[in-house]
Amino acid sequence: MKENFKKEILLVTGGTGSFGNAFIDHALKHDLFGEIRIFSRDEKKQHDMRVKYNSDKLKFYIGDVRDYNSIEVATRGVDFLFCAAALKQVPSCEFFPMEAVKTNIIGTDNTIRAAILNNVKKVVVLSTDKAVYPVNAMGMSKALMEKTALSYPKHGNSNTVISITRYGNVMASRGSVIPHFINQIIEKQPLTITDPNMTRFIMSLEESVYLVLHAFSQDISGAIYVQKSPSTKIIQIANVLKKIFNSNSEVKIIGTRHGEKRNESLVSKEEIIRSVDQGTYYCILPDKRDLNYDKYFEKGVQQLTMVEDYNSDNTINLTDLELEQTLLKLDYIKNHKFFNR
Repeated sequence: MKENFKKEILLVTGGTGSFGNAFIDHALKHDLFGEIRIFSRDEKKQHDMRVKYNSDKLKFYIGDVRDYNSIEVATRGVDFLFCAAALKQVPSCEFFPMEAVKTNIIGTDNTIRAAILNNVKKVVVLSTDKAVYPVNAMGMSKALMEKTALSYPKHGNSNTVISITRYGNVMASRGSVIPHFINQIIEKQPLTITDPNMTRFIMSLEESVYLVLHAFSQDISGAIYVQKSPSTKIIQIANVLKKIFNSNSEVKIIGTRHGEKRNESLVSKEEIIRSVDQGTYYCILPDKRDLNYDKYFEKGVQQLTMVEDYNSDNTINLTDLELEQTLLKLDYIKNHKFFNR
C-alpha cells in the first residue's frame, strides 16, 4: 500500500476470525489506518483480541451482520470496510443451509446497504473458490453473496467501490485441515483422508491479507480479485506433516464428506475470458451490460470463446519437497510445542 491512511477508519466484520487476526497483526506492524473497528458476535474472542493487542487503535463492536441495525451503527463514520463475516464450514452448512443464507447472503447484503447509506468509500468482500461451480450449500451461498454484492455497482447509484476477493484454502486457518491433521498426529490417531486424489489451492494467512489489500488498492467497482496459487493433494499434506512431526500414524481413507468436490476452481471458464493478468493476481472485470441485450448483438451473434477454467488441477502442483518447505514457513508449525526441529 502506498499510503498508510493514518486518519481513516476501517471496519472489519467477522474481525475475530483467522483473517481478522492476521490483518490486525499486519495493520499494527505497518501503522495502517487511524482506527480499526472489529465487528463480531463473539464477545469472548473480542476480549481475547483486546488483551492480546492492547491497542488504542482497535475498537470493538458486538453485533451480527444478520441484524441490519447493529451493522448500520458500526458503519457510521467508517471510510473503508472489509467484509469477512461468514459461515465457512462445508459440512455444517450442508446440514443448516438457511443459516448460511442468513449470514453469507443476507448478512453481506445488510453490510453493503449500511456501507452505502453511510458513504463508505470502499468495501472488499471476502469469498471462496467454492463459489465457482458450487455444489454445496456453503459455496452456493457464497456464489449468491457475490452476485448480491456485485449487483450494487450495476445499479450505478452509489459512489462506494465494491470488490470481491476469492480465496483457496488458507493454511492453518481455524477449522482447516492442517491443525486437524496435527491434532490427529499428536493424539496418535489415523490421519483421515476423504479422497486421495482431492486437490486444493493453498495460500498463507499473510497472502490472504495481501490479496485483500491488493483489492483495496484498486478502484474498479464490481471486480473480483484472485491470487495465482499453487495446489496440493490433501494426502500430500498428511504425508508431509507426518514427516515434519516424525509420526508413524496411518493414513485412513474415509470417503468424501457432504458437499465436497475433488478439485476447486478460482476462475470459471466464463470469467477467465474477461480477466486481466496482474502478475500475482487475476482481476475479473465486471460485466457492464444491462438487461437490454438486443443492443449488444446488432452486429451478429456473439459466441463465447471456450477456454479452460483456472482450477486446482491445472495450476502449479507442489512437489512433496516444495510443500514441506511451504509448511515449514508457517508460524503455526514453527511455534507449535510439538515441533522440535
